[in-house]
Amino acid sequence: MSNEGDLSRKPLDTAIRQQRMKAWKPILDPWYVIGAFILIGFIFIPTGIVLKVKSDDLVELKETYDGYDLSDTDRVNCGIAGPNENKECEIKFTAPKDLEPPIFIHYELTNFYQNHRVYVSSRCPSQLLGKLDLTAKEKQDCEPLAKLGDITINPCGLIANTLFNDVFTLNNNNSNAEFKVNEQGIAWKSDIEYKYAQPDGFKSEQCSSCDACSCDDSNQWSCKEPYLDEDGNCHRYYYPDDDTTQYLYETYPMVVSPIEGVLNEHFIVWMRVAALPTFRKLYGWIDTKIPKDTELIFNVNANYDVMSFKGSKSLIVSTTGSFGGKNDFLPMAYILVGTITLILGILFGLKQWFYPRKLADRSYLKFKLE
Repeated sequence: MSNEGDLSRKPLDTAIRQQRMKAWKPILDPWYVIGAFILIGFIFIPTGIVLKVKSDDLVELKETYDGYDLSDTDRVNCGIAGPNENKECEIKFTAPKDLEPPIFIHYELTNFYQNHRVYVSSRCPSQLLGKLDLTAKEKQDCEPLAKLGDITINPCGLIANTLFNDVFTLNNNNSNAEFKVNEQGIAWKSDIEYKYAQPDGFKSEQCSSCDACSCDDSNQWSCKEPYLDEDGNCHRYYYPDDDTTQYLYETYPMVVSPIEGVLNEHFIVWMRVAALPTFRKLYGWIDTKIPKDTELIFNVNANYDVMSFKGSKSLIVSTTGSFGGKNDFLPMAYILVGTITLILGILFGLKQWFYPRKLADRSYLKFKLE
């Protein structure tokens, strides 16, 4: 090899390339280490105690209403044997103390692996943004749920077509006050604005009155009959290729309205997959104070089958504080780590005090130069 080639590979004459950078290597003096251990203990233990006190002040009411491990007696009210049974049942909670808003409603699933590689990748982001004509690669990404025979599924994929479709309604018939579960504002604002949109060509119109609302013009509207919302208003709408496509509102009519479609916030919350097999997702929130001993009765329309994957489902009512929801693990972790480091610091300190060792004492070297 020529000298030119050798010179071309010579590192540049800089401090970092020639390893002339100044360096500082701290010496772990025993007393400094002991002091650090004791300091960590003094900081972590009080922090853990404060977190534990704040966590104990929070309220978390949980009811598991269907599951593989539940006895037949426990499942008799809300248990279902298959999907979409539309079984009606009630879940009751009693407030153990005054519940300050916001009060959050979650549902919890166990043994459901949303983090599975195939499950996570089974979606089409461009379709969720309204695109209708998918490429071959995009259709492949949606496998194994891209079509049902000759019917195109929109949105396609495993995530979109395993949506949690139990419906919870707060019953106020037996209470003195009206408590409303708000189901808006539960999804990330960035998801709503940038990740989801109705299909290209979709349109809807609120009619002046239900009597004057008609879907007869098949060229302009694809609905068979007007949609009646919770406020009593009638809407007509148009979805492109509705005769050959099954849209989200047709797959989950009990959860998603045709006016919302993929912009339904329960759907958007579900599409943000969980990292662990046991997870909670926000269903709604109450912005009214609930007095002590108030009985909250939730009417449940049970449709979501958990027996097929040997899981369970629960309804949770909880309050939050400055450090989030009820969490006993974090304060106990702080207390445990702080206690261990404090004990080690004291033991090391006693050893160093009664049996000191001179720093860099060569007599402790196993091999010595003659």
